[in-house]
Amino acid sequence: MRVLIKNGIVVNADGQARQDLLIENGLIAQLAEQITPAEPCETIDAEGCYVMPGGIDVHTHFNIDVGHARSCDDFFTGTRAAACGGTTTIVDHMGFGPAGCRLRHQLEVYQDYAAYKAVIDYSFHGTIQHVNHAILDEIPLLVEEGISSFKLYLTYKYKLNDDEALQAMRHLNQAGALTTVHPENDAAIARKRAEFLAAGKTAPRYHALSRPLECEAEAIARMINLAQLTGNAPLYIVHLSNGLGLEYLRLARRRRQPVWVETCPQYLLLDERCYEREDALKFILTPPLRNASNNDALWCGIADGAIDTVATDHCAFSMAQRQQLSGGDFSRCPNGLPGVENRLLLLFSHGVMTGRITPERFVALTSANPAKLFGLWPQKGQLAPGADGDVVIIDPRRTTTIRHAMLHDNADYSPWEGFICQGAIRQTLSRGRTIFDNGNFTGTAGQGRFLRRRPFSTANVPVSGNAS
Repeated sequence: MRVLIKNGIVVNADGQARQDLLIENGLIAQLAEQITPAEPCETIDAEGCYVMPGGIDVHTHFNIDVGHARSCDDFFTGTRAAACGGTTTIVDHMGFGPAGCRLRHQLEVYQDYAAYKAVIDYSFHGTIQHVNHAILDEIPLLVEEGISSFKLYLTYKYKLNDDEALQAMRHLNQAGALTTVHPENDAAIARKRAEFLAAGKTAPRYHALSRPLECEAEAIARMINLAQLTGNAPLYIVHLSNGLGLEYLRLARRRRQPVWVETCPQYLLLDERCYEREDALKFILTPPLRNASNNDALWCGIADGAIDTVATDHCAFSMAQRQQLSGGDFSRCPNGLPGVENRLLLLFSHGVMTGRITPERFVALTSANPAKLFGLWPQKGQLAPGADGDVVIIDPRRTTTIRHAMLHDNADYSPWEGFICQGAIRQTLSRGRTIFDNGNFTGTAGQGRFLRRRPFSTANVPVSGNAS
């Protein structure tokens, strides 16, 4: 199978050029100013468009069971939505398993979830929900099988205490794995939540007030210091929502500590005013939305390299689920937002098209840096000979109004309803095969492959944190 993409502006994290791009047998075969193939092939005219590496979303939650609810997107509907938004690879954060289960337990469960359903290539982050000798001994075995990043939670049912986090980070570092952390101070949150509930304050805005930014920032600072104590273990902070936490991360960077950070479109473009809306239940997620000054602080980090990746934390619960389960009480509402289909276009429109970031920086945030951090480089994250033919074509001349009726997930609403974006996702190719074409999904369930990721290495990502 051959595909020739002609006349587009090919963008990588290290530069752009007007070039043709030839894909053969799923791999990029050639880039040149003009390519005339020796044999017939499918031709795509990308005149006036950006031709970029397919997006890599390293933070999704498909088919996750949170105890009292299961998210409404499985690995078919979730990856279908991702594909239609220009994303060609996801790394899913597996949910908690039964109490006392092995590390491998959830990997086996999630392999069953994704097999024969995923439309695009996929991998998983391990989840460490308790610590003992058996769990620690399993870590290098899973790294050998391609699971080279693991998540620690500092809140929720299976939160780790500081001693457990220290042990986990030390063993992950020794095994060649990257520690990713959901950072929140659970004790402070529990106290504030209990006080609100005792006073009958159950409206959605109290979800945000019970999880103030200081709870997140304190946990970030604590994990930075604990990582230093474990022999400078590499650390990745997920879904950063506030500027204070970013300042702690900047301080660690100045000390040349190996820390990296992710944010999400919701923390760049939505704010706490959503909790005053009549449909405020739609915006309950953790960490919660902050004020506009924190949006601005994160945009500064996006522009100056302090933030390394933009993911989505896609975790979709329908409005019907939210209303039924919450009964008007924020503490019973399942957390999370849909958005895997909207990440690239939102960042392109509000970042590239406004001049906040360059097209190259866009590729670094959405594809190259995720590939380097999570063991997918150089096969993913770049358009270069030998790399997978994962491509998104974005037309900057078109305008897109986001309507949930036009999206491809399984939720019943979008937090981005009515957002007007400058640009449009025109086509998505996964290993040379067109899976989205001008509004039409053309992929098939099961064509996505499980990716065995390489062990983590700082050789791929400078300690300064700017992996582009």
